[in-house]
Amino acid sequence: MIYHCVSRAVNREFVFGDVEREQQRMYMRMYENFSGNRILSYCFMSNHFHILLEVTPMVAGGLSDAELLRRLGAIHNEAQVDEVARELAEARKKIRAGVADESLAAAIHARFSYRMHDLSEFMKSFMQRYTQWHNRTHRRTGRLWEDRFRSVIVEDGVACKTMAAYIDLNPVRAGMVENPEDYRWSSYGEAVGGGAKGNGKKARAGLVRAMRAHKGVGADADLWAHDVSREYRRILLAGAVEKEERRVSRGGGTEVKRTRKGMSAEQAQREYERLDKRLEEIPYGRMLRCRVRYFTDGAVIGSRKFVNEAFANARERFSQARTDGARALRGSGFAATGMLWSARDLRVGVDQGDR
Repeated sequence: MIYHCVSRAVNREFVFGDVEREQQRMYMRMYENFSGNRILSYCFMSNHFHILLEVTPMVAGGLSDAELLRRLGAIHNEAQVDEVARELAEARKKIRAGVADESLAAAIHARFSYRMHDLSEFMKSFMQRYTQWHNRTHRRTGRLWEDRFRSVIVEDGVACKTMAAYIDLNPVRAGMVENPEDYRWSSYGEAVGGGAKGNGKKARAGLVRAMRAHKGVGADADLWAHDVSREYRRILLAGAVEKEERRVSRGGGTEVKRTRKGMSAEQAQREYERLDKRLEEIPYGRMLRCRVRYFTDGAVIGSRKFVNEAFANARERFSQARTDGARALRGSGFAATGMLWSARDLRVGVDQGDR
């Protein structure tokens, strides 16, 4: 299952600078390695973050002792991992001697594995770990996040690749950069620029999965250099073009007001020509230039069939008067009509505009 997760700082204060965003990314990767879940796309902003997370199933039969210890090493120091290793070794010794059964080792595994392959445990651990660092570093106490976190279920295919691009375009919509590849603390910025360690392999693997999960393709970073990077670049370009409004002035002339920053149409067109595509080929490009509330509050995003299936599986959460789950997108999401549907019919504050 794929989820778009969002959380904001208390009072939406701009408290995350370069150092803080780098620390958030580090903790996110640590808990990705520990949990076995997969980051498909992400963006850390000045007062909030977006994470597109795939919650993967536990392997059949559970983890081996070696794999458990490897994962523990992602979030614990060497001494702590060594202590668990000694405990496991002692349990295995007793099992071989016939004085204990497999439940002894299973209990040790269970102390840690319940936090793996789970959405809530991943987000709670990541957010708490970062809060501890932030409060200690800035000598503050109390809550850092204004809410637990919000999540939307996302179908693979069109919904997933659109959501990934929407997340990577956050700094463009905010006017922080013109080109999404210039923002370091996002999946695309890391995939292109390499991140702090200069490789970007994790980010490329996640984006490959976001773009190809519906075809059964795994998170294979080696596939990024082929058609995946080009296709994703085209989607991003469609949402990275600046927006202008033309108005007739009182004197009869035409005033041009730039209402959203980004690439000029000419610059984007040159990029498209380099990719052998025309600018207008992405029909929902305008939607990606806007803040779409459905992507954070829609509960479920995907095809009509996908949303209706999710509705049927959670029927008890809705009123008896409701007969189906899929709702057409309004406002800023209108461009995706016929492609994407939501489980919630948002009527107030749907069109958030460009920001």
